[in-house]
Amino acid sequence: MDKIVLYVLLIAALSLGLTMLALIDIIKKDFGSVKTKVFWHFVALIPLVGWLLYLVFGFKKGQKNSV
Repeated sequence: MDKIVLYVLLIAALSLGLTMLALIDIIKKDFGSVKTKVFWHFVALIPLVGWLLYLVFGFKKGQKNSV
């Protein structure tokens, strides 16, 4: 029983970390419009799979802001 709880917590922590990385990447990029940026924010917030959807479909869409 303890191993199951540990695995669930590990998966949840990994998913949360990857979601945060996706959100940071979205913040740093310019997607051409605010609507598109907000859309990718909501996609990234889908539990457990949002970061994966962003990585597969949205990661190459935006361009890094020149700061």
